[in-house]
Amino acid sequence: MRPMLATAADAPPRGEAWVHEVKWDGMRVLVDVRGGRVTVTSRTERDVTAAFPELDALAETYDDLLLDGEVVAMEEGRPSFHALAERMHVTKRRQAERLVATRPVTLMVFDLLRLFGQDLTAHPWSARRRLLEELELEGRSWHVPEVHDDGEVLLAVTAEQGLEGVVSKRRASRYLTGRRSPDWRKVAHRRTYSVVVGGWRPEVGSGASSADRLGAVLVGLPDGEGGWRYAGRVGSGLAGSAGVALLRRLRPHERDASPFADEVPRIDASGTTWVEPTVVVEVRTLQLTADHRLRQPTYLGVRHDLTPAELQEVEEGG
Repeated sequence: MRPMLATAADAPPRGEAWVHEVKWDGMRVLVDVRGGRVTVTSRTERDVTAAFPELDALAETYDDLLLDGEVVAMEEGRPSFHALAERMHVTKRRQAERLVATRPVTLMVFDLLRLFGQDLTAHPWSARRRLLEELELEGRSWHVPEVHDDGEVLLAVTAEQGLEGVVSKRRASRYLTGRRSPDWRKVAHRRTYSVVVGGWRPEVGSGASSADRLGAVLVGLPDGEGGWRYAGRVGSGLAGSAGVALLRRLRPHERDASPFADEVPRIDASGTTWVEPTVVVEVRTLQLTADHRLRQPTYLGVRHDLTPAELQEVEEGG
């Protein structure tokens, strides 16, 4: 099962028909609690239960429920995708349990899709929310955030607090599994982008080993025609273990030619090893220029929860 998705908007909608929530900088998950067992899946239906052992205790709350939410990791008092990246890739439970102490996560629960065997997706958001609040799901590693009536005020507050933005939902909206709907709308503050990696360049250095170390990646954005437009070179944030892990992920996908639809500047293409555009990463940038180039981008982490096809879908959905 895949979660319902929001469409991008320039501003929160007004009126009593809408309710507004904080947009968290985290990983979207569905949490299935059934028969004393908890299963956590990503938006691409990948089982990520082992990565988040904090959520196992949800099995002690109710016998049967399905939650929609976002896993977040805090850094300096704010949700940070960069901090979460340290947890997202973990596949071994023991490793995840060791990280619980140094890099804990919290599940922000914002929807209830099943309760005691009853499918709630056909019910309006307002009914699902009422049931969710009645469950009183509050724990050390999960929380049901408040909702707000005034989207413009919430947008201003989230900007002041350095949060990612606002998600607005129509109170009467049903839950459309796996679909992107205008009944849910998102407005983001932070200039973060999900991009595909189309090539990598080695670290510049005097030693021979530098040729085997990742110095930068060449990334792209959807071009609106099913392909990828070159968006620039990203080197910041790739030092140490982050670069080692990413290079290990890229090597099996090497190819002979650039995957980008447009021409890559010679200064960037020189020395580049091209790869199939299969790996999605998150970057932070000062801005996206008029020619769709990232200005001073910084690598944040791999988007294990997002596929290249979904990036194209976002472009098509506006």
